[in-house]
Amino acid sequence: MCVNGCPSCNAKEFGKFQKYFRALHCPTRWVIIRLIGEGTKSTNEIFDELKKTEALSRSGLYYHLSELEEAGIVELAEYREVGGGAPEKVWRLRTKEIRFNLLTDLPETTGHKH
Repeated sequence: MCVNGCPSCNAKEFGKFQKYFRALHCPTRWVIIRLIGEGTKSTNEIFDELKKTEALSRSGLYYHLSELEEAGIVELAEYREVGGGAPEKVWRLRTKEIRFNLLTDLPETTGHKH
């Protein structure tokens, strides 16, 4: 049942699409994805590049990375030892392509009235 109380709508079926929409709604996250690209980037490398064009705090970056990770778009590649402090996280893309056909891939919603 959806948030509007429609019994024919199974919100769980839409979940896989919604996680991507939620994670990708923010332009900063697209910049992070482009920065990581085909390789890997540490949190500091991403932060250093982002601060050239974005007004973003380090905690803001951690938030965006965690949202992308939760959606399965980025993942932790490794920890990197830096200067004897806490190990630094290194990220890579987990999902490089998202495809779905709006006419055939979405769940059936026959009788759906909102």
